[in-house]
Amino acid sequence: MADFIYPVAHCIAGVDEVGRGPLVGAVVTAAVILDPNKPILGLADSKKISEKKRLMLCSEIKEKALSWSIGRAEPQEIDQLNILHATMLAMQRAVAGLSMTPDFVLIDGNRCPALAMPAQAVVKGDSLVAEISAASILAKVTRDHEMALLAEQYPEYGFAQHKGYPTAKHLEQLARLGPIPDHRRSFAPVRNLLTTLSN
Repeated sequence: MADFIYPVAHCIAGVDEVGRGPLVGAVVTAAVILDPNKPILGLADSKKISEKKRLMLCSEIKEKALSWSIGRAEPQEIDQLNILHATMLAMQRAVAGLSMTPDFVLIDGNRCPALAMPAQAVVKGDSLVAEISAASILAKVTRDHEMALLAEQYPEYGFAQHKGYPTAKHLEQLARLGPIPDHRRSFAPVRNLLTTLSN
């Protein structure tokens, strides 16, 4: 993580999101302020580490971070606002939920939500910035857990396997069984199916 030059700031929060692409469930974000005196080894982009390691790191982050918070936007908000604006809202909620106010926020991606403090978007931030890596791990573990609960509620959809992403299996089950309340109505595969059903 040596390539990234940190802004001069006293207290930095990292923010990341998980779940922009799936057809079902909330978009989940996390904000994390790490403790420089309690380093966490092995932080990386959550998609590049095993589930077992993610779960271990998630516990360690919650234990050692100075502050962490989860933000979210529900499927109904995604349908109302669109996925980009809903993601920005979820990021604002994550930052607002921190017990300490950061003086600078680093956000994964290429755009920042409107925040009360300076912020910088960092492309591939989840691989470059420890705070964003930590946020990506918390957000992914939280959302994966929610998908596992949804899989128990609706076992025939296979949510535990595909996490709500539009895989062939998910699209097949969606066409066969129809959408559940947690499906995002504004996403094309769901919207097209609902249009077909209503005609």
